[in-house]
Amino acid sequence: MAGKIEAGADVLVMDAADHVATAIRDIAAGETIQYVVQGKRETVTAAEPIPFGHKIAIIDIPEGEHVRKYGEVIGQSTVAIATGHHVHVHNIEGIRGRGDKAKGANAS
Repeated sequence: MAGKIEAGADVLVMDAADHVATAIRDIAAGETIQYVVQGKRETVTAAEPIPFGHKIAIIDIPEGEHVRKYGEVIGQSTVAIATGHHVHVHNIEGIRGRGDKAKGANAS
């Protein structure tokens, strides 16, 4: 089942295509955390504090990349985000309903 919280996991990955995991507790900078994706236990080291409920990059995310959580695009990175970094409004923007982001849209 996608999203199942595994014993010993520190963050939750909902789908194998996800770029981010959700912290299920506060995570300190420098802490190596565990998660499970497709039955395989993985680790990532937090580069900065990750508050409970916030996202951590589990792969490098290039600037301008669509960011996936729940197997769905949740936004676009505004800067390159290295593995282990906090992913939030300071480095990702929503793109739903953004007419200015539509292909071929002209700026006003």
